Amino acid sequence: MRWQDWVGVVLGAYLILGTMWTSTNGGAMSAMIVLGALLLIASVWSLAMPGSMTSEYSHMLLGVLLFISPWVLGYAEMVGAAWTSWIVGVLAVVVGAAALPEANAAHRGVAGQH
Repeated sequence: MRWQDWVGVVLGAYLILGTMWTSTNGGAMSAMIVLGALLLIASVWSLAMPGSMTSEYSHMLLGVLLFISPWVLGYAEMVGAAWTSWIVGVLAVVVGAAALPEANAAHRGVAGQH
């Protein structure tokens, strides 16, 4: 069990729950809930299948989408929601990238057993 995957679970849950104490509009709330849920699912996927490289790349992709969502969905002026999206997005990319070497080693170990 990689610590990066557990951080992904926490980030996804925080993003979803953050809509309760952060001022949001429709775009912000949708982005935070949907991308948070997808990040949570990808993190559980990583925990269940440690050799999956795709799950780590999905963390990074979701982080990028989360980072650009305030501008794309028009909530960059909502300071709390925007900063939450930016910070969680950057952290998702960082933990996804940090998990890649371990996921690659687990993937090679699984692939070598066949």
